[in-house]
Amino acid sequence: MPFSSPSARWLLPLALCVLSIIWGYSWVLAKQALAYAPPFAFAAERCVGGALALLLAVKLMGRPLRLAAPGPTLAIGLMQVTGFMAFQTWALVEGGPGKTAVLVFTMPIWTLLIAWPILGERIRGKQWLAALSTLTGLVLIIEPWEMHSSLLSKFLGLMAALCWAIGTVLVKRLRSRQQVDLLSLTTWQMLLGAVPLVLLALMIPERPTDWSVPYIGILAFMSVISTAMCWWLWITILDRVPAWEASLSVLGTPVVAIVSSRLMMGEEFRFSEVTGILLIGGGLALLSLIGWASSRSSLMK
Repeated sequence: MPFSSPSARWLLPLALCVLSIIWGYSWVLAKQALAYAPPFAFAAERCVGGALALLLAVKLMGRPLRLAAPGPTLAIGLMQVTGFMAFQTWALVEGGPGKTAVLVFTMPIWTLLIAWPILGERIRGKQWLAALSTLTGLVLIIEPWEMHSSLLSKFLGLMAALCWAIGTVLVKRLRSRQQVDLLSLTTWQMLLGAVPLVLLALMIPERPTDWSVPYIGILAFMSVISTAMCWWLWITILDRVPAWEASLSVLGTPVVAIVSSRLMMGEEFRFSEVTGILLIGGGLALLSLIGWASSRSSLMK
């Protein structure tokens, strides 16, 4: 396990930072990619590329590729890859570059609601302050009272969030019942989840993909880094912390997405966005402080 040794505890917050930065900037790249490829084709091409990259990683690292838990892994792939990628990309098209796509980051709310009865994960003590701060910041960034997009785009964004939350809980439940190699699990999740996306891309009439040099570069980054590497990081993080904590920690992603898009487009930040970013940052810092204090006290015992 990458984060299992006491001397490597700093790797967990570092992995979360890397995840938030890459996934946050990926929103900008995804918007650019949709100028070259239709949504379902882009989602399929991205996941197929990610699956191939993961297969290569498994081979080079000498990890086992045996499908240890076929049923649960298929369910994870359908939720966390097929459903999430399809709804996310569709929402990005229907809602444009506005707030609708950011609705996928209501995922922590759904994870909190699902993980409590299924996994028995409860928020206690000062953890509530961190949760309240991050979720309040998320609401201020999304500004649901200012959304004028169609009900379809809102529905698609929420469905993407729900699929991601269900997949997150399914990963935690599988790991609590059975030991599986995390890289192998990520690979099979991507392989099984990519198949329905390929079928969707073939069945739904769309314009052909423009295989230009810029699109190939974007697709390579999105497949290898944003999809293959980051989903492996995500599942590894899930194995180390409660589902609700991991889902709150990844809320740095919409912050990076908004900051990068504003800077690239030369737009001004709104007061609600700045306040939301500060609240999310404060909540994540408090989560890290609580985790550090907990690990320090356990070492002193």
